[in-house]
Amino acid sequence: MFRTALRNVLAHKARLLMTVLAVMLGVAFVSGTLVFTDTFGNAYKNKSAKSFDHVSVAIQPDGVPLDSEKQPGRLTDGLLRKAGSLPGADSAIGTVSGFTALADKDGKLVGGEWGTTGTNFFPAKDGKDPRYDFTEGTGPKSAADIALDSRTAERTGYKVGDTVRFSTDGPVHTAKVSGIFDTDDGSVVAGGSLVVLDNKTALKALGKHEYDEIDVKAAAGTSEAALKSSVEKILPKETDAVTGAQLSSDQDEQIEQQTSSMSQVLLIFAGIALFVGIFIIANTFTMLVAQRTKELALMRAVGASRRQVTRSVLIEAFLVGLVAAVTGFALGLGVAVGLQALMNAGGASLPDGPLIIAPTTIVAALVIGVLVTMLAAWLPGRRAAKIPPVAAMNSVHATPTTRGLVVRNTIGSIIVALGAVLLFNDDNYVMAGGAATIMVGVIILTPLLSRPFIAASAPLLKPFGVTGKLSRLNSVRNPRRTASTAAALMIGLTLITAMTVVATSMGSAINKMAAGSLKADYSVSMANYEPLAPEVRQKIDKIPDVEATSPLRTAYGEADGSYTNVNGVDSTTFGKLVGLDLTSGSVDALKGDTALIDTDTAKDKGLTTGDTFPLKFQDDKKTVELKVAGVYENNEMLNGLFTPTSVVDPHVTKVADKQVLVKMKDGASDKAEDSIVKALGENPAITIQDKDAISNAVAGGINMVLNILYGLLAMAILIAVLGVINTLAMSVFERKHEIGMLRAIGLDRAKVKQMVRLESIVISLFGAVLGIGLGLFMGWAVGSSVADAVSTYSMEIPVGRIVIFLAVAALVGVLAAVWPARSAARLNPLQAIKAE
Repeated sequence: MFRTALRNVLAHKARLLMTVLAVMLGVAFVSGTLVFTDTFGNAYKNKSAKSFDHVSVAIQPDGVPLDSEKQPGRLTDGLLRKAGSLPGADSAIGTVSGFTALADKDGKLVGGEWGTTGTNFFPAKDGKDPRYDFTEGTGPKSAADIALDSRTAERTGYKVGDTVRFSTDGPVHTAKVSGIFDTDDGSVVAGGSLVVLDNKTALKALGKHEYDEIDVKAAAGTSEAALKSSVEKILPKETDAVTGAQLSSDQDEQIEQQTSSMSQVLLIFAGIALFVGIFIIANTFTMLVAQRTKELALMRAVGASRRQVTRSVLIEAFLVGLVAAVTGFALGLGVAVGLQALMNAGGASLPDGPLIIAPTTIVAALVIGVLVTMLAAWLPGRRAAKIPPVAAMNSVHATPTTRGLVVRNTIGSIIVALGAVLLFNDDNYVMAGGAATIMVGVIILTPLLSRPFIAASAPLLKPFGVTGKLSRLNSVRNPRRTASTAAALMIGLTLITAMTVVATSMGSAINKMAAGSLKADYSVSMANYEPLAPEVRQKIDKIPDVEATSPLRTAYGEADGSYTNVNGVDSTTFGKLVGLDLTSGSVDALKGDTALIDTDTAKDKGLTTGDTFPLKFQDDKKTVELKVAGVYENNEMLNGLFTPTSVVDPHVTKVADKQVLVKMKDGASDKAEDSIVKALGENPAITIQDKDAISNAVAGGINMVLNILYGLLAMAILIAVLGVINTLAMSVFERKHEIGMLRAIGLDRAKVKQMVRLESIVISLFGAVLGIGLGLFMGWAVGSSVADAVSTYSMEIPVGRIVIFLAVAALVGVLAAVWPARSAARLNPLQAIKAE
């Protein structure tokens, strides 16, 4: 049977080509993902391990959760001096870090909203900070100095002696570049920028009264364990000592988690591509079995058992899968290199390192390729075993029976009915399961659905005359084949349409939310929403055209046993700037020790307007008794507890604003925005957004994610296109006798090509219409869950994009038919009509 299977594979190389390509692309996606994430993780581990070379023991605050009454441990200068003077300690340095916006020479923000980190220069006994290897100049010595990492210096064109502008909490500062350095700091390894200030300036600018961490270096001959024991004796409350080895191990674990998450996302889409490939493989082997009915029947006639026939087909699938897996793995190495180049092009600056090809990756590629192919070929193999020996006397290919379709349609209908029942459940997860169940049922029912769709296409095909009619009849001749081909395209378009519907609806919901929640014309914040210094609002208040401003000053507190966000606002102006939907009370009543609470909080605590409740802040000072000034409907854009800033300020370490809401006398305009920009010193660190800009920022993020998902699904769509080509090509071979007869009675080559093209378009549009319909349904199902969390959410159908999807599907049909149509037109009529 092995020799027979091998001869069959070699005899049908051309017909198996698309199957090999489909499996190969899926395996390439899987192996490329695994090689890339292994390489990515290994390179980061090697690079980040060097950043702990100067650390024998680190003193850190304990991880205190936001909802804890405990305060983080304090890492003071006194503790630093004690740690540095311990027996066995060579030196100790204190470190701080935080967002620091750096402007390039054109005044634009370097590295985007999250790309730049600021830290301190803490010279050890030798006058050097072991974290930085200066290639030019020296470390900063005063507030007038700043140092840049070499990649940032190269990207911006800054040199030693140049003046730069930076900001940590709003106000703009200037300094001269004192030095340029190389570093293994994680923020730079990840593609960000690092700016270094002198220690005193860094503490002040980053709003730190103490250090984030104290790193102690062991003297020669002292082990990390021994030094840790000494350090533990001087630790204050809520602090901990961690060895450098443990820090490195924790970092490795964190990198593994990140790469694992990335790998899982990519493998999900690789799995979708392989799932789509199953339809192509099953179609191919089904058609091969049908074309070899006489051959298989002869095998049965000369003594081959059903099991041997099935085994023969599965051995063919094994050989095809093995070839596809090996070539797919090789192609996957190219995919890994391509992903690395793509990340670098996006600014990630991945560390250099060799490709990591783990044995598990090789095994996974081979096993997945072979198993997927054999699994898809199992059902055709079973059908082959059922061919009776008497079929050897027939001179035509076997035609599919209707019994299997009846069973299939019955099962599909039951599954759809079950999914429909689950849809009416109140639980979102059960409802989502119902939607997925219906999708599975529809896939099973595609042969049944193909008949009415193709019949409905008759008026569109009528202008093409006899070729249009022939293409329609060919499409409906074998419902299973048409369904399998269309299903591959349908799955990709279902996911794409569903994601597009949810993204479009979410963008609209954000627009409604911004329009309904804000009366303010502008929101002013740091680019990455770090706290703003109060002087930012003070500068805005001095603009003549400003009518009102209010800060949103955040804190965290415990209200009657549960923790909540506390927003400090200017009670005299807040009502002019927001559009809270109050069910009781008034914003004007927000004076003194009062608060506005949302309806959920009011319901949970049994509070109404006029009631009082205790609020305890994290600083553990005296509990504040607040009176409910009003209750407002839940709002996703403005949420939490609102109280005057006079209540919040005494309980925060540093007074700072999350954002400042601004209302202009004449509304939003270019002139009004320019006046704010000028008042704040054309600061690149500060973002000024009107309501449209807020909506556009969110929509931009949604569209970016959507485009990434489109790209990840492109492999599944490509495999689906190969499926259309494969089906048409094998159908042409199967029908060569028929095509020869058509040519003999006068159908010219152009008409033959047109017939195949129209058949391809009909199949592609069937898959597209079914996929778009299912996608709209899935989008509705997912949206129903989203609507429970986002009050302004309602389903919106992206008509423009759906039209584009249909047009692309038609184009896919035209392109997929190029090779099969040319093959059909080139058939020699006399050779084709010979008896088989």
